[in-house]
Parts: sequence; C-alpha cells; structure tokens
Amino acid sequence: MRAYSTDLRQRIVAAVDRGLPRAEVAQTFGVSRATINRYLKRRRDGGDLAPRASPGRPRTIPTGRHALLDAQLRAHPDATLAEHCARWREAHGVTLSVATMQRSLARAGWPRKKSR
Repeated sequence: MRAYSTDLRQRIVAAVDRGLPRAEVAQTFGVSRATINRYLKRRRDGGDLAPRASPGRPRTIPTGRHALLDAQLRAHPDATLAEHCARWREAHGVTLSVATMQRSLARAGWPRKKSR
C-alpha cells in the first residue's frame, strides 16, 4: 500500500484545525481515526507530515549502477538472463538470481524479448 500524499495529510490536519470532528474528517477523507491521530502527533512533535521512507532491503543493483548494467546489455544483447547473472558476478563479484536480473532489466527499461 502506498503512503498518503503530503497534500492529503495537510488537508486532513487543516480540517481538524477548522474544528471538524475527527470522525467526520475520517469519513470525508477515507482514512482511519488512528491515521488522523498519528498525523496530529507528528505535527505536535515538530515532525514533518511528509511520508517517511519505506524500509526494506537495498537493491542488489542500485540505480547508480544501471549505467554498468546498460553497458553489459549493449555488449551482449542476446545473452540469456542466466548469462547476464554470470557476467555480473565475474565483473562485480555480486551473485544475482535470474529473477533479480529480470527486475533490474525492467527498471533499466530493457525489453524481455530477445532475438533467439
């Protein structure tokens, strides 16, 4: 589930500030009362209402290394995913699964279809 936008969060808090009951604000904006309370607490504690970064594992091939991946793909355009994984391991010392390579290719904008 994606985080609510900063604009929506600000409108929710502004509605509460105007004196609307929290139950009515929750129904109007389609959020829970707990969400409203969380936003008000964040503002009260001096925090920003912007969504925080979602936790998770870092990508095996970060966005900054897509240029290296692009160079490998251009050098070997007809290689299979497994072959690309092997080449990446040889060049960078990082073992990738075929699924990880497929997701990285998709993020880099490379099509799935090959000539063979």
